[in-house]
Amino acid sequence: MVIVAGKGGVGKTVVTASLARAAASLGLQVLMIDVQGRSSLGRLFDDGELTYETQELFRHASGGTVTGRVLSPDEALVEWLEDHGMKRVARRMAKTGVLEVVATATPGIKDLLVLAKVKQLERAGAADLILIDAPAAGHAITFMQAPASLVETARVGAINRQAQDVLDMLSDRTRCRVILVTLPEETPVNELVETAFALEDEVGLALAPVVVNGVYPVLDGLDGSAPQVAEPAATDLAVAGSLRHRRQTLQSEQTARLAAELPLPQLVLSHRFDGMLEPADIADMAEELLSGIAALPDQVIA
Repeated sequence: MVIVAGKGGVGKTVVTASLARAAASLGLQVLMIDVQGRSSLGRLFDDGELTYETQELFRHASGGTVTGRVLSPDEALVEWLEDHGMKRVARRMAKTGVLEVVATATPGIKDLLVLAKVKQLERAGAADLILIDAPAAGHAITFMQAPASLVETARVGAINRQAQDVLDMLSDRTRCRVILVTLPEETPVNELVETAFALEDEVGLALAPVVVNGVYPVLDGLDGSAPQVAEPAATDLAVAGSLRHRRQTLQSEQTARLAAELPLPQLVLSHRFDGMLEPADIADMAEELLSGIAALPDQVIA
């Protein structure tokens, strides 16, 4: 299982979709899970909105597939109640707001319900790779801290056992890794570094390489100087060249700072200038990720 997390707006949903497409091209069966019900995972595969039921989104010639689903706390609660002999009243309890009452009394229970369902899918071998499109960074930390917190607060009983099982999964690097996503900008890099240390120190999660999204491709010969063309085009090109050169310089500074403060390998995804992303863009980004992964040292991949 791989949890994809990052500050809101850095492209973690796009990275989740690209990772799924990359894995499917290698012949793997991939399940993407949206834990908030607000992401565009389905649309990135030209398949509309995801639902609680698993649906196929993409099939590669290699035999690999990408499926997706939403996993909400309410639906997870209904399943849990049904599995524990309360099928008749399960949905009525969920609709009447019982979960909100329980959540108020037991902080973290919503996140535990979702992660417990993910654990069930992982144990059942529902896919070769399960990708979680996690909440934005601040909530992502509390989302992944929930099992550890509930192990401490619920010392006995079903909640304790469930929380311990989930915590065992999250802290086992052979079963779970976290991929953090950032833009090469100061604030997202700051937040990523803070999130990384919080997840390692407070939750015990293993971190995979970082994905730096939205990196401007370097243009050869671009040094911010005036281009050798006739006026007035020279003025426009000079302004454009200067802006592009400055952006590239700032991005390089931030990726270097990230490498210094968080010594993890970086996978780079190019900036897309065409606005709304299409499935073809996801295919291109998947190839970028595969190229970056192939260049990693063997010990990093292991």
